[in-house]
Amino acid sequence: MSPNDAHALPPEAFRRQDETPDAQFYQAPRFVTHIDDAAIAAVTQLYREYFPAGGALLDLMSSWVSHLPADVPYRRVAGLGMNAAELRANPRLTERAVRDLNQQPTLEFADNEFDGAAICVSIDYLTQPVAVLRELARVLRPGAPLVVTFSNRCFPSKAIAAWHSLDDRGHLALVRRFLLAADGWDAIELLDRSPRVGDPLFAVVARAAGAPVA
Repeated sequence: MSPNDAHALPPEAFRRQDETPDAQFYQAPRFVTHIDDAAIAAVTQLYREYFPAGGALLDLMSSWVSHLPADVPYRRVAGLGMNAAELRANPRLTERAVRDLNQQPTLEFADNEFDGAAICVSIDYLTQPVAVLRELARVLRPGAPLVVTFSNRCFPSKAIAAWHSLDDRGHLALVRRFLLAADGWDAIELLDRSPRVGDPLFAVVARAAGAPVA
């Protein structure tokens, strides 16, 4: 964020305990899930509600599983992640690319190319979240949803300092702050979809700006 940005945070907010290259940290595949089954089901339900069947989706910071509803077909699911083996193992992806968004926050897609986008339990690792969210607003069609989900788990050494300093409600507000700083987003929703038992699950949903007024 620039110093002139009304929503700016100090550079210290984006530092990590482990500043070694992320490519090194993610070099070995991790074929594990980072939230429990109930929280995964909550993510899947959100995707069912917000992503259009038959649409083109962008799974950002993707892994070996995308949590999309198994019974819903999508025309295209593009996955960008940090580990090639994990991406190859993801059966929902129709295309795959290894990308370190902390080094290269731009997205090599055309304007208005996708009908929806997801960032699942990964927003806390972005050191340039506003730049990434600005790019997402560009590649989504007007009115298309972005669904950002997170829980109370993470790789502590790779999460930004701002994330560590906040509780769950603070995380919701922080993601909203990133979206406002990025501009290009409307209808921001802060959601608590936590199951009764198990890992909590929170979401921030926003729509790419530019949709015609009904």
